[in-house]
Amino acid sequence: MEGEAQEYKAMEFKGEEEEEVTEPVSPTGQYFNSSVLSICILAVLESEVPIDDSLTMTLLKDVFLPINPRFSSVMVTDKNGEKQWKRVEVQLQNHVNIPVFPSGLSATSYENYFDDYISRTALKRFPQSQPLWEIHVVKYPTSKAAGNIIFKLHHALGDGFSLMGALLSCLQRADNPSLSLTFPAPQFPSNPDCGFSKMNINIVPKCISSIFNTVSDFGWSLLKSRFVEDSRSPIRSGDEEVQFKPIVISTFTFSLDHIKQIKSRLGVTINDVITGIIFYGTRLYMQTADDKSTNAHSTALVLLNTRTISGYRSVKEMIKPDAESPWGNQFGFLHVSVPELTDSRFSKPLEFVKIAQEIIQRKRSSLAVNLTGRLLEILRKFRGPEATAMYIRKTLFNSSMTISNIIGPVDKMAVANHPIKGFYFMVVGVPQSLTITMVSYTGKLRVAVGTEKGFMDSQKFKSCIETAFEMIFKSSCEKPSGIV
Repeated sequence: MEGEAQEYKAMEFKGEEEEEVTEPVSPTGQYFNSSVLSICILAVLESEVPIDDSLTMTLLKDVFLPINPRFSSVMVTDKNGEKQWKRVEVQLQNHVNIPVFPSGLSATSYENYFDDYISRTALKRFPQSQPLWEIHVVKYPTSKAAGNIIFKLHHALGDGFSLMGALLSCLQRADNPSLSLTFPAPQFPSNPDCGFSKMNINIVPKCISSIFNTVSDFGWSLLKSRFVEDSRSPIRSGDEEVQFKPIVISTFTFSLDHIKQIKSRLGVTINDVITGIIFYGTRLYMQTADDKSTNAHSTALVLLNTRTISGYRSVKEMIKPDAESPWGNQFGFLHVSVPELTDSRFSKPLEFVKIAQEIIQRKRSSLAVNLTGRLLEILRKFRGPEATAMYIRKTLFNSSMTISNIIGPVDKMAVANHPIKGFYFMVVGVPQSLTITMVSYTGKLRVAVGTEKGFMDSQKFKSCIETAFEMIFKSSCEKPSGIV
């Protein structure tokens, strides 16, 4: 989103007795922490060993808080009515939660308690009188882990890329803490170069196509954000009266090697494969839940990192003025219509991957994301941040789901000598019935699904996504028949 990459201004100290450090809140930070939106990120670390919480306060004080001044700041309004981050003294005990469950239960029972606990944590809003983060140490074993550490961070602090960088600053390689964590090479889509070149006469039609796509996509984005709602369906309740919907979070894991096999067969990207699997599984769920709504008009908001990056940077680099990969909320979103489930696509599920690739590639070639950012900035200047936040909320509400992903490390991580078996994240506080997030870790892809409690069947949806993956993978193993 535009306007987030504001330079960190010099911190001023006003007198020896009064120490007040402030910096402007970015426009996106104001949108995400408003009367109509309060969007947060939950990051869950699953420990391989029972959790010893004796070093929690020390690690937070010496490692976490120094990462970024925003972790020690509250959002205030100055005399001019502008939002500012103001440095405060952090009372760590107000940010650490250690729940108590009944003793002597089975791992399955503790898993149920954990699921209920994380659902309540997702729904609860932050008090504005203290910095917008907290940590939850759940020391009870589940079928997936010996214990769980939940970081809840407000989206106003930064996006997934920023907060992942902060989180990774607290972690080390489990096999050798002296070595840096390594990450897979990011994938970059090929964008048309609108510069004229004698070497490539195809540039002109590509640019014409890009202009057409930009006008089409931006116009459609305006309609979707203001007037055109997705159909009510098994994945969209369309209930606008409930501002902050309770959710159920479930997760499952795919092998990245299997996803890469599908990628190689089709000549697409890993993201294309994942998106195709989600689209296919979503249609299968809709068919199972209500066959009359199988092909109801449904739109996914696919979030894109808008930084020019070659990988994660240290937080120290990210907060520098004119940083290549700046801290903050640097993302945009694409409106992607979920392909319909036809008889042909049901029998040939690889078509879902191909059509997802074609749609996203076409939309990536447009500049609609940039124009949307400009529009939000114009709205903020003329109507204020609250009106802009309402526009963003309407954009989310009118669509059926949000899909986002981040790249995790190849190496196994550890925090305070606790090896991390797995981790995942979830965006909470969005006015939708379905949110899907993904993160890679040690050769696996962890998918987390947030579904509206009491409306969607989280286990059935999970089963449908897994079925979609199995069908697409099986098809990728078959000999090509000439038609995908």
